[in-house]
Parts: sequence; C-alpha cells; structure tokens
Amino acid sequence: MLANDMGVNLIHDFMKPLGFGQVTGIDIPGETRGVLPSTDWKRRTYKRPEQQRWYAGETISLGIGQGYNNFTMLQLASATATVAAGGVHHTPHLVKAQQDAISLQVKELPQPPGQSMGYKPDHVAAVKRGMVGVTLEGTSRGVFAGAPYLSGGKTGTAQAVSIGQKSRYNAAKLAEHQRDHSLYIAFAPADNPRIAVAAIVENAGFGAAHAAPLVRRVMDYWLAGVYPSEADIAALQRGQATAPIGTPRRVADVVGQAGALAP
Repeated sequence: MLANDMGVNLIHDFMKPLGFGQVTGIDIPGETRGVLPSTDWKRRTYKRPEQQRWYAGETISLGIGQGYNNFTMLQLASATATVAAGGVHHTPHLVKAQQDAISLQVKELPQPPGQSMGYKPDHVAAVKRGMVGVTLEGTSRGVFAGAPYLSGGKTGTAQAVSIGQKSRYNAAKLAEHQRDHSLYIAFAPADNPRIAVAAIVENAGFGAAHAAPLVRRVMDYWLAGVYPSEADIAALQRGQATAPIGTPRRVADVVGQAGALAP
C-alpha cells in the first residue's frame, strides 16, 4: 500500500541519494551502476510503446524489493552504513595509504568528511530500531542468539528467474542457477556502529538460512576477536549453520595458521 501511495518516481527520488542505481565512487575500477527504475528509465530502456508504459502492478513489485530493482552489494552496504551512521553518508574507499616505490615513504590518503542526508533523526532511529528488532525477535534472531553485541539487520531473498503468476516457487524443482539468492545486510554495535556488512549467497534461498550466518561470523571476528571453530566452519559450508557451534578460537591464535588478520 505504501509503494502504491508513493508511486515509482517518488520511490526513485528517495532511493537515489542513498546510492541505489548509482556508482558509489569507490576507488577501484569496474563498478557497475545497477538499475533504480522510474517511468523515465523505462521509456529510455524499451522501444515498443507497450513496454515503455509503467503499470501500477510494477510499483507493487518494487515495494517488496522485486521487479526491475537491480542493486550491487556495495550499494546495499553503503546504504546500510549511511543508516547506521544516523543519516551521514561516507564515500566508500579501499585504499588507506600509498607507498612511494623509491623512497618507500607512506602517504595516508585522507577521506572527505561525511555528508548529512538531511533525514530527521527520529525517522532514522525508527529504521534502526526495526533492524535491531530483526535480530532480537525477527528472522535472524536464531543466528545472532548469544552474540556479545547487539546488531541491526535485514534478511532478503532475490529472485534469479521469474515465476509465473499461477506457479509456486519450489527450489527442489529448479536447477541450482535458477534458485533464489540469499541476502543479509547488518550493522553493529547497534548503539555505536563500527561495521556495516552486505552479504549474498548465490542460489541459496532464504536470507536467514545462509547469508545471515556468514555476517554473524564476520561480526564476531571484527567486534569480538573470535574465529569460528572447525565444526562451525564445516556446518557453514554445508549450509547448516545458525548461531555458532563448538568453541570459538581467538583470532590471535589463528593468525598465521589460517591467514587471518586481527581487526
């Protein structure tokens, strides 16, 4: 109902500043833009008049994250970080410093300050509370049970192929490359975020079953300094993991053994 009330163009104008359908400006080549649909985008994309027309039902699909939406994981991570930072956007970057090949002097590469998106603090806080609720009583509560920090997150499922209106999705009857993708976005700690993550497990299905467990291990590593047990890694590889199992190892004890880097 909200998507129908807003309409596709208002949805587009709200999401564009968050970076959806745009290049983020990260300092590595090959970034793709993705698709943030609008009535103008559809007119420019298709040739036949009946294809160029925007239909009301297409807006409903956008409202549940389907339809023409086509976003990169970097865009999802960047938008999540913006929300986690209270509505302040930072351009993502990879390079922290450069070293001169001759003098070997290291030069730090300062990043521009964050830019406020102008959102009302109460509105951002409401979104963050909703995402925290996902880990406390929602779809990822089992995955984050017992975590030594409080996080906010959102599970998601992205279709790989279209399903007919009269058909029901059945993963067992589809080839692996046709099955839904598993998605999860998250930030933590909830009260003072230090990390934002977006993860996808291709053709793996529901977000809480596969992508969320991966993000839990990343956050455990980064925030709690622990490395999964061997039994937990095996369960994760089989797609059978929820909350960590076995006795986690300290990151310091695994460095050099598994190529891990301390946060």
